Amino acid sequence: MPFTPGLVGGHCIGVDPYYLTHKAQEVGYYPEVILAGQRINDGMGGYVANQLIKNMIRAHINVDMSVVLLMGLTFKENCPDLRNTRIIDIIFELRQFGVRVEVHDPWAASAEANEIYGIELTKDLQPGKYDAVILAVAHDEYRELGLSEIRKLGKPAHLIYDLKSVFDKEQVEIRL
Repeated sequence: MPFTPGLVGGHCIGVDPYYLTHKAQEVGYYPEVILAGQRINDGMGGYVANQLIKNMIRAHINVDMSVVLLMGLTFKENCPDLRNTRIIDIIFELRQFGVRVEVHDPWAASAEANEIYGIELTKDLQPGKYDAVILAVAHDEYRELGLSEIRKLGKPAHLIYDLKSVFDKEQVEIRL
């Protein structure tokens, strides 16, 4: 089974390691590897945001008041479940840099995204609007859209950050 980097989220994945750690500690075992993995997973949203900001600066893209499109909010592809999605960590981190983040997800319910996270989903993708595009969830709709159409969403100078390794690494500026 092939594994690629990405954000770890979802209901059981986000909860089970904590439960397992708690139970292990109750019997006197300190599960260092599980805790280290959880710390890494918990910091991935910040890592992604920081990598994007560094690359924007290197590309001479003004970070302050830039507009970034996040493609995908659900915790995994082709699934409407928003519980424990880690995409939200990227949004909050980018906002701390003064970035305006727009989120598009064909699977997520707009009302639920607003109720749970205070996120207004973008319905219409506007060509030439974005300083960066983060492909965060590998929905079939984004794969079918293709990289050339996704690139059209960016301003003349823009970056594509492919979190899910949907496209070849030579085709995008940043990949996990």
